[in-house]
Amino acid sequence: MDGACRLNAILGKRFCKILEAHGWNCARINGSHHIYTKFGEVIRITVPVHGNEDLKIGLLKSMMKLADIQEYEL
Repeated sequence: MDGACRLNAILGKRFCKILEAHGWNCARINGSHHIYTKFGEVIRITVPVHGNEDLKIGLLKSMMKLADIQEYEL
């Protein structure tokens, strides 16, 4: 693995708190999906919060890229 460390999965609830710490606001909740927006940003980030299930790694990486969150900030 080229010396890169493996990204650990986290809960959707935990990622929501990280987004809020970076200035994202929960615009609405649709079922178990929390939809976040940020003033000045066109994109929305939808975080699935399914109880105590971890987010899938690919989804987590995609949302981190959209929100401009680095791995060390998790």
